Amino acid sequence: MATTAVICLGNRFVPGDDTGCRVFDCLRGSAIPQDIEIFDGGLCGLDLLRLVEGKNRVVFVDAVAGVTDAGDSVVLSGEQVAAYAGRYGHGAGLPYLLRLLPQVCAAPLPEIMLVGAEGALDEPAVRALAERSMEVAIHGTP
Repeated sequence: MATTAVICLGNRFVPGDDTGCRVFDCLRGSAIPQDIEIFDGGLCGLDLLRLVEGKNRVVFVDAVAGVTDAGDSVVLSGEQVAAYAGRYGHGAGLPYLLRLLPQVCAAPLPEIMLVGAEGALDEPAVRALAERSMEVAIHGTP
């Protein structure tokens, strides 16, 4: 059983929100270490909890907004992402999921990070984000 999960999020039919989906497609065609599983989390919301439980490390990959400059990538801890959570609703997304996680998953919780990028990405930027995601999955917090 893999101890690390890379969960790529987004909507592949909406430009700008398809970052995670494009990274998933890039990773799917590459060599992945045996102890890492790659998932297309799409728009699964709370259903993603089943992919988190029992892991030592979880790396989410998604588009971000208002966190860094357009075209730049960022690595945030699970706590940093959860701090963005507001009220539950359609747009609550990953911050709400991470805020809820300690109440619904058995301890110990995995190390959780988000690797995200701001704005629309060209193919070299998607490949770079995929590589950064794997580095974080293998080595943990930068």
